[in-house]
Amino acid sequence: MVTAMYIGIDHGTTAIRFATVKNEFKVPRVSARDFVVADLTRLCPLDKITGIALTYSMGDNFSAIQPIQTLKNRGIVSREGAGEHTGGGTRVFDEIYKSNIPTVAIPGLHRGSPTDPRFKVYSHQASPEKIGIAYEVVSVVGDDAVVCDVSSNTVTILVKEGRIIGALDACIFAPGRVHGALDLDAIRRIDLSQETANEAFLHAGVQDGVSEDLRLQTIALFVAMECAAMQILAPGAPVALCGSLSALIASEVTSLLHQDPVIFDEWTAARGLARIAESVFSGADSILGLSVIL
Repeated sequence: MVTAMYIGIDHGTTAIRFATVKNEFKVPRVSARDFVVADLTRLCPLDKITGIALTYSMGDNFSAIQPIQTLKNRGIVSREGAGEHTGGGTRVFDEIYKSNIPTVAIPGLHRGSPTDPRFKVYSHQASPEKIGIAYEVVSVVGDDAVVCDVSSNTVTILVKEGRIIGALDACIFAPGRVHGALDLDAIRRIDLSQETANEAFLHAGVQDGVSEDLRLQTIALFVAMECAAMQILAPGAPVALCGSLSALIASEVTSLLHQDPVIFDEWTAARGLARIAESVFSGADSILGLSVIL
């Protein structure tokens, strides 16, 4: 007999991932332009879905976990900005919106979020799927954790005593495979109108910045530095590496940090979002310090 089911939807950089705490599937973002709600039957019958937690883009137009129907502009300030726009995530959002399945949207971390105010020197700290990652990690390692998601980009979140303290986004510090911070050469190219800032961001990662034999070592070095920086605020906190590159850089990060990171896979965000959905629809009033408004 199938009992109540909760689903997490991770709007990732390269794919949309759908998961319960036990099962999952993913769709490349371009292919997601053909998504229909019936696709969720790959996880469970539609009439058994009790709730969904969904992420979309930057999630920078709201700061509390809330029903999808209450959002303005799908919860974002603008579609302009860092990242590639394919339409797949928008299709998934709109199909879930129309489905009448109880669904909450997860915000990103930004200046309106209840993080340490010093992190708000930057307008954006992390996109909303990182909340799902952090929730899954904390369920495994405990209430203190440095959570680093490493794939096309690199984003690190600090959780202390079960609350998110702050995060460092991909355009600020450690590079990923595709994205990274804009350096002096990039700023010059932008000033000369040779490319837009977003175009520069889309090839500021290691695949364009260093030779192939140095790419993983470079990511590992900057990831270790970013995690060590977060440990200033939480000495001794365990480090979790997530995302498609986590296992590939783990040994190098271990040697640099002198501690063994806990390794999570690419499904961490979607699974964590499914857990958030279960907690929210079971009555939780906050998740990692973020308010829940139902």
